Amino acid sequence: MLSRHFLRAKALQTIYAGVTADNTSEEELLKMFDYNVDRLNDLGVLQMSTLMQLTYTAERVFENEQQKFNPNQSELDLLDRWAKNPFVEKLSQGFEYRQKENRMHIDWSNHFDVFRKILNTFKTSHNFQAHAAIEEPTFTEYKTIALTAFKYLMNDTTLREIIFDRDLLWEDDFDQVAQYVFMLLKELDEQSMDEAMRCPQIYDARNEKEVNDVDFARQLVADTYKHLDDVEPMIRKHLQNWELERVALMDILLINMAVNEFTHCPSIPERVTVDEYIELSKEFSTEKSKLFINGILDKLLIELRVAGKIVKDERGMYDPVIDGEKTDL
Repeated sequence: MLSRHFLRAKALQTIYAGVTADNTSEEELLKMFDYNVDRLNDLGVLQMSTLMQLTYTAERVFENEQQKFNPNQSELDLLDRWAKNPFVEKLSQGFEYRQKENRMHIDWSNHFDVFRKILNTFKTSHNFQAHAAIEEPTFTEYKTIALTAFKYLMNDTTLREIIFDRDLLWEDDFDQVAQYVFMLLKELDEQSMDEAMRCPQIYDARNEKEVNDVDFARQLVADTYKHLDDVEPMIRKHLQNWELERVALMDILLINMAVNEFTHCPSIPERVTVDEYIELSKEFSTEKSKLFINGILDKLLIELRVAGKIVKDERGMYDPVIDGEKTDL
């Protein structure tokens, strides 16, 4: 599920942490990377758990409304419809999900008012009103409204802050992980959802492609960190009227990562590598970084080719820009 672009970003953050800390070993750096990837799954489980909490909140509010002298039947029907959403119910009953929830000690009991506020907004929305008007919704329609509710939850500022308080590292990854969780939930269907179902995971170590992608980023961390001193003089040589010490550290690391990808990843086309690190510079560095990095990488590419340090296999020789096809490398 994790894209290589996102994994490159995780690798960059890990290398940056290692460079700015004192005496970080390669082994410690790789442990840090592994930890950060594993924590993405925890964030995904926590985000999913908000859906279950929203149905539980509806149950409690329904019970309170029933105790009133003259309860509003229309309001009760709305609450009951959401509280008994079969998609959310099946998701919560998965054994693997329950294991992860218990391991993380997820408890929203102190935030009932936050979920009640979200529930009030959600059940008065056009989407939910349209859903409530369906006399006998199909499982797919229940799933659709659950996905809509997930968007409401993930966009709630107060709820986001509560989650960030649990782990400050999650703030940078929150939106991307929420998008991944949304995609994973969208792929589920009634037939596959039972107690033995796999819990949707941002990174699934049982999936060979996902393991290969994470291994790629992990090796990128190791190779880049190991060869920092080798690449530095190459960068200095191509700086004009500028000193390396005045270049943003993030730019230096991005160039280092690109060089290591040029020389250690034979299946990745050079143009893909350049484009990826220009995009990362837009996310993590200064406004002018993309031009600087593009210029330096163009010069380093020529130098590395002449030195015979770039050897690409058939897949790495393929240029998606020329051939008009995008790849997720």
